Amino acid sequence: MGRAGCELQLRGGCVAVLLTVGALLAGCSSDPASPASPASSSWFPSLSGSFPGFTSSPAPTQAAVPGGPPLPSAEDDCPTVQIRGGASTLAVAAKADQPTAQDLRYQLTFTQTARQCAIVGTSLRMRVGVQGRVIAGPAGVPTQVDVPVRYAVVREGVTPRTITTKFRRFPVAVSPGATNVVFTDIEEDLSFPIPSPAELEAYVVYVGFDDFGDRGERRPPAAQKAAPRAK
Repeated sequence: MGRAGCELQLRGGCVAVLLTVGALLAGCSSDPASPASPASSSWFPSLSGSFPGFTSSPAPTQAAVPGGPPLPSAEDDCPTVQIRGGASTLAVAAKADQPTAQDLRYQLTFTQTARQCAIVGTSLRMRVGVQGRVIAGPAGVPTQVDVPVRYAVVREGVTPRTITTKFRRFPVAVSPGATNVVFTDIEEDLSFPIPSPAELEAYVVYVGFDDFGDRGERRPPAAQKAAPRAK
């Protein structure tokens, strides 16, 4: 089999494109809905090292306020990280109107996630990191690519509820001739009030590409029409 199909998220919608086997196929083979491996104690190399403000897990009997419930463990109760289904890849084509495989400029895909928790007063502070790749397409990748990433803490259940969310768009340099460039991003402060133990068990951190996250912020303000002159 010379080529494999992969459904990619494209700016403005979805498009089915054919990608060559090899480096591109690796970006399509993972299951975006499967949980990421807990990595609070095994960060990938680029995220290794100490992080100021993060401490070891509190004792099980430690309480946020005297007489209050015990604090959760920063290690054992740290919410898991998942790549959100439908937002695990982002393809950018040279033309948005009915693009083909040859119009693909580059594809963004995630490869690893990691997280670390700390108790700060009555809040749980999370540090969440992702690694991914910029994969060049047939139409040619630019020398700088903007990577839009959304981090969201969600309380799962019958009616999912977003607890907090952060959006980041950051540049990644691509050397001429490069076909596969690794990028890393770390959200240093994804904080929220500590819920009850039962509530915290339902908390999940979702990570995904979100090319529309700051479109409203980047759009120039509409020019105001001048008021008609009185006759």
